[in-house]
Amino acid sequence: MTTNTPEQFIATTKANLEAQFASLTALNKKAFEGLEQLFALNVNAAKASFEEGTATAKQLLSAKDPQEFFTLSAAQAQPNAEKALAYGRHLASITTATQQEFTKAVEAHIAETNTKVISLIDEVTKNAPAGSEQAVTALKSVVGNINAGYEQLSKTSKQAVQTLEENLTKATQQFTQAAEKATAKKK
Repeated sequence: MTTNTPEQFIATTKANLEAQFASLTALNKKAFEGLEQLFALNVNAAKASFEEGTATAKQLLSAKDPQEFFTLSAAQAQPNAEKALAYGRHLASITTATQQEFTKAVEAHIAETNTKVISLIDEVTKNAPAGSEQAVTALKSVVGNINAGYEQLSKTSKQAVQTLEENLTKATQQFTQAAEKATAKKK
């Protein structure tokens, strides 16, 4: 029965490598999808900014006196602030969605790999020589500690992302309020 163990180990190792390659390919695909969205957002924002800047410049150049110039200039503050906020929200949305997809894929891969490793350890220990129980217990303990460490890292990362999102929301609200106040004062 112990003659099957090397073949099983090789087959399991090969399957794990293939699964890791597939996971890396999927993660790369998700990363490029996120980059595509980010690129499209930036191109659209640049295009809109250029068009609006040109229109605003024409409008300002057509002002008949300094008062009209400053009135037109002040009127641009609120729409520009709103556009900046919309851009920030869209950027945060892309980033969050990409991060969530990564997290989901990595968690699924780790869970699958963990199951395979435990299964392999169980299979190998069935054929282990007498007296190797302590080594098997130690190996299982190491795997358990690695899993616990990953779970803690994952939990901490999720908390950090949540805190970042909350801070971004607060900053957006403060920026909106400041822009509204500045626009109201100029009117």
